[in-house]
Amino acid sequence: MLYKPSFAWYIYLYSANGCIFASSLVCACIQFRSAEIFSVRRDTEGSEILIYFNCDYTEGCHPNILKRLCETNMMQTVGYGEDEICDLARAKIRKACGREDVDVHFLVGGTQTNQLAAAAFLRPWEAMVAADTGHINVHETGAIEATGHKVIAMPGTDGKLTPAAIADAAAQHCAAPGVYDEHMVLPRMAYISDATELGTVYTKAELTALRAACDAHGMYLYLDGARLAQALTAAGNDLQPEDLPRLCDAFYIGGTKNGLLFGEAMVIVNDALRPGFRRAMKRNGAMLAKGRLLGVQFAAAMAHDLWLDMGRHADAQAQRIAAALMDRNVPMYVPSPTNQIFPILSDAQIARLQEQAAFYTTARVDAAHQTVRFVTSWATTDAQVDALLAVLAQVLD
Repeated sequence: MLYKPSFAWYIYLYSANGCIFASSLVCACIQFRSAEIFSVRRDTEGSEILIYFNCDYTEGCHPNILKRLCETNMMQTVGYGEDEICDLARAKIRKACGREDVDVHFLVGGTQTNQLAAAAFLRPWEAMVAADTGHINVHETGAIEATGHKVIAMPGTDGKLTPAAIADAAAQHCAAPGVYDEHMVLPRMAYISDATELGTVYTKAELTALRAACDAHGMYLYLDGARLAQALTAAGNDLQPEDLPRLCDAFYIGGTKNGLLFGEAMVIVNDALRPGFRRAMKRNGAMLAKGRLLGVQFAAAMAHDLWLDMGRHADAQAQRIAAALMDRNVPMYVPSPTNQIFPILSDAQIARLQEQAAFYTTARVDAAHQTVRFVTSWATTDAQVDALLAVLAQVLD
């Protein structure tokens, strides 16, 4: 459940480096002397309202990206992502991944990208295997099923799909050892997310083991990278962008949750998955006529590793909150090194906290306690974290 303010409309502004960026019908840049105005939002009567830690897409986009959108606004280019700016963005992504031979396609949102992966990569009788907490299983309103494909949900470990779960899913759909039952769906593509829905990350050893399990059971390995930058920059992570095309058949680099207005970059590695993908995009309403708007954003995000810097900042702000909570002996539902953390609070504490902060509750632990989710973003300021910590100190005392 999301706790949010009762008012319906407010002006949406973002401050960075002394500037406010407002997006309406036009882009405007107005100088302000202080960024502190953005640590607290107020309603039309001047009363203080909630601080937002409910998701990582409450802001618009990074100023560098907005600047490039404004600079290129009057450029005339061809449509549908076939312009020179999209080509530049593709080149930057290929360089980051260390592979010049991958296909790169730009899409608008994560659910759309996952749905398109199912529609384009699978035959009608094939299914996806995911951890029971996987986004495609719990938070996409049946988007995968709407394509005619089943999601086989398997028990996960801290939000991660395991090789054992892949083997079990395969065994459950076999008529005899190693022979899939033709009267059942065929498990064909393993779905994982990094970072996971619980904020955890896969190690290189874990991803390598998943690759081996998929090979053993005839499955593709597809990685949902909505928060890939946050995973790659998390403390303790040993995966590099170059590892992804070596270990995955396809994956996407998330932008919507990492400083873009919108956008995801699908990277297709396996030759068998490449044919007809743009036709699938068009058929599923996923081909943006003004595709260059995606290319502009990704080209700016990939420049000088800005996408990783944004993920690193989001992680650091969340870990400030986690450290403060652990200092107060607040238990965590699962250890998370990324920008999503999951402390366990009492119902009474949650009720007090919801008066001043926006956040999600995710699971009931017992009759008196629930897990809550705090999420930070590329734009979360120190002042905003300080404000949340001050409220938490009051609630926990």
